[in-house]
Amino acid sequence: MDYLELTLTVEPDFSEILMAELAEIAFDSFIETEDGLQAYVLEGDFEERKLKNLMEVYAEKTPLIYSLKKIEKQNWNKEWESNFSPIEVLDQVFIRATFHPSSEGKYKHEIIITPKMSFGTGHHETTSQMMQLQLEIDHQNKSVLDVGTGTGILAILATKLGAARIHAFDIDEWSVENTIENIGLNNTPNISIELGTIATQKQETFDIVLANINRNILLEEIPSYAKFSNEYLLVSGFYENDVVDIEAKAESCGFKKIKQISKNNWAAVVFKKH
Repeated sequence: MDYLELTLTVEPDFSEILMAELAEIAFDSFIETEDGLQAYVLEGDFEERKLKNLMEVYAEKTPLIYSLKKIEKQNWNKEWESNFSPIEVLDQVFIRATFHPSSEGKYKHEIIITPKMSFGTGHHETTSQMMQLQLEIDHQNKSVLDVGTGTGILAILATKLGAARIHAFDIDEWSVENTIENIGLNNTPNISIELGTIATQKQETFDIVLANINRNILLEEIPSYAKFSNEYLLVSGFYENDVVDIEAKAESCGFKKIKQISKNNWAAVVFKKH
């Protein structure tokens, strides 16, 4: 059966939520682009009315443009391979898909991610910057909480950096399933994963809390993250001009900014408890 490719031009703040919404109407694979995202669905599972209804709902919230085209089944793997290339972070981490060859020890850490969704493959500036900040923090024998884990890539890196216990969660079932698969691919069984939100987590503390989400959710949930954090809070998913608001919220919860990095106007920040 052939696939349909949806090309969606939309503001970055809406890409992640639209991936979740599209997953609810049978889209099962995603690629984040500079202008928005591409989503894929089996032709037999596609319901045009559901897509139109979804687009109408979000058109009232943000400008968007979308189009559909058919991709023949025999071209499906080529489509993925042309859109998902291996990346590296600070010459230390090599991130690849299962269909890419191994780096054969060239990098200190190698992570395999099945590209069933793209937010969390390392290609987006926010993900790669979170990983860069992780590389600069001692994880040895530490405990880590990964908020909105996506593909599980940050949790997997935490394990490779020596963390003893990692707990991850996400609000979307497809992210949890993808993370479980990636945990297996990377032989990182010390990562626990569950479906849920910060509000549904058992109250306990972690040395490092990771949250690569978006500005609005971070501003709402940082007070909750503070209850789970012993020491570090690493956040991204927002623009440079949002840092002032993020920092003010974090400081009101007992954190102090110790580092900020930026790339293509996207920012990532490390906070430490006073």
